[in-house]
Amino acid sequence: MNLYKRIDSINSRIPLRLKVWVHFVVFIILVFVLMWIFQIFFLESFYERMKTRDVTKNAESIVLSYENDYRNGDKSAFIENYSQIAVENDICVEILDRYGRSIYSKDVLGDCLVHGRENSTYIFLNEIRESKEQKVLYKVNNPKSRSDMLVYICVLGKVSRPEGYLILNSELVPVSSTVSIIKRQLIIITVILIIIAAFISVFLANRISMPIDRITKSAENLAKGDLNTKFDGRGYLESKKLADTLMYAEKELSRVDTMQRDLIANVSHDLRTPLTMLKAYAEMIRDLSGDNPVKRNEHLEVIINETDRLSAMVNDILDLSKLESGKQKLNPSEFEISAKLNEIIGRFGGISEKMGYHIHFTPDTEKTVCCDVVKIEQVIYNLINNAINYTGADKQVYVRQINKADGVLIEVEDTGDGIEESKIKLIFDKYYRSENHKREVVGTGLGLSIVKAVLKLHGYDYGVRSTLGKGSVFWFKINDINKK
Repeated sequence: MNLYKRIDSINSRIPLRLKVWVHFVVFIILVFVLMWIFQIFFLESFYERMKTRDVTKNAESIVLSYENDYRNGDKSAFIENYSQIAVENDICVEILDRYGRSIYSKDVLGDCLVHGRENSTYIFLNEIRESKEQKVLYKVNNPKSRSDMLVYICVLGKVSRPEGYLILNSELVPVSSTVSIIKRQLIIITVILIIIAAFISVFLANRISMPIDRITKSAENLAKGDLNTKFDGRGYLESKKLADTLMYAEKELSRVDTMQRDLIANVSHDLRTPLTMLKAYAEMIRDLSGDNPVKRNEHLEVIINETDRLSAMVNDILDLSKLESGKQKLNPSEFEISAKLNEIIGRFGGISEKMGYHIHFTPDTEKTVCCDVVKIEQVIYNLINNAINYTGADKQVYVRQINKADGVLIEVEDTGDGIEESKIKLIFDKYYRSENHKREVVGTGLGLSIVKAVLKLHGYDYGVRSTLGKGSVFWFKINDINKK
């Protein structure tokens, strides 16, 4: 394990340019090593195998012609066939009768037949008779040309009752001189190609590494906080994709950075107001109304309300953090959705009476749903609360239950100023606050962010439809029990 870590540590310190160059050079060296091995060391044995295969194939063709032509009385076709094979393949052919006497022959190389001299034919025939095989193959030396020759002998007819014998001779050309020529050529070619490969590898290494170097430098600037960095991915497709991805990440970081600043500003504003009021009313109790029970109770009521507001804001921030971190788990249970909507709307009765808001509920037939009732209550409460905060001067809010084949659609509509199309996709973002924001009648301003987190945790669809000057409709759909 330590060895692997050490190797990884070494590799991590080697530049990409050098790695590409080394791999390319090693590849070229391996190619040339294989060429040298096969061309120099195995050339002679390869030549002999190929020659043996060709002689065997030619013998089979002649035997086939013997069986098809000679036996059927067409001797001229047989003679023409084996003569053509002999000329085209530079081999010597001799046909013997059953007694070993030559009846046909074709010597294309001029005295290449070694049999017939010093009883060699008798020796060959005796070998094939004693071996009881259909064919034998020898490598012999021609004393006149002083070169090796392949001698192939096969029986015509059956081995037990031969009709004759076929003898083929083919000269094995010495390849040592050829190997010497090839070796000198390979030396020259190897030197030239290694030089060319070195230049090509350097060029390719630079071409591959340059876009990475540019992107790395830009990424270092981004890491230092420069959110206006440009990523140049020219060079090849992968580097362009990487540059595009980093550009997208930079835009998202810039957006998040802007929204974080806005969030800090908004939260600071929301915290400063109740803290200022707490301090002011506490000082008033100390300096002015301490001995006046009526005034003191009024001032204490304000302090209690503002404290509750601060506590609610902190709780919402903590809830949102838990939801987005995945620490909160769902506890699904079955309940009646129409009854639950009526119950939640009833909680806003005090606001309706005190401040003149009207919440209209249009139910559908009662339907049982299965989800985390506590968290879905929070979603519905936050959507109604949001509608109250942003509805128009008529202070009307509409809640609708619409049963679908695959679930229940819940809609909450206000009659406010509406949301611009370009801002709709940001409305649920925890860092975003509407430009039309006004101080909440109830709530902390984080309601829609909690709505988004809860619905994503359930896997429910949600969204908003809005028309400028007419209001917005926030909706989500509770999936049917059988569709989960």
